[in-house]
Amino acid sequence: MNVNDILRRKSNQIFSIPPTASVYDALTLMSEKNLGGVLVMNGDQLAGIFTERDYARKIILLGRSSKDTPITEVMTSSVRTISRDTEIDDCMKMMTEKTIRHLPVVENGKVVGLVSIGDVVKLLIEEQKGIIDHLQSYIAGQ
Repeated sequence: MNVNDILRRKSNQIFSIPPTASVYDALTLMSEKNLGGVLVMNGDQLAGIFTERDYARKIILLGRSSKDTPITEVMTSSVRTISRDTEIDDCMKMMTEKTIRHLPVVENGKVVGLVSIGDVVKLLIEEQKGIIDHLQSYIAGQ
């Protein structure tokens, strides 16, 4: 299983904000779309990512204002990326080792998707269910 298996199941809509946006703008989009993170895009180039964790650690705990803080001051700019061919096991390893929950999918320098830890878990559960169903059918002689 690889990232492409996840992307085929998801909407190919990518939600992003420009580097000129405020943290409040990012939070508004995240709330409207029920997202745990949003990409910061400078045109079609990935500039960073802003997540709920960034908000908690860099805004709330430091007493900053969401409306007055530019997203560029608190986004994560050194973003780990993956490709469509990245194996799911490699995604899980990267997410675990780096304690991240979102991995942008980049192909030929362009963002083509975003994989979350929820997407990975959902795919694994579907795969396990398929294996269990197959084994039950085999055992039952069907």
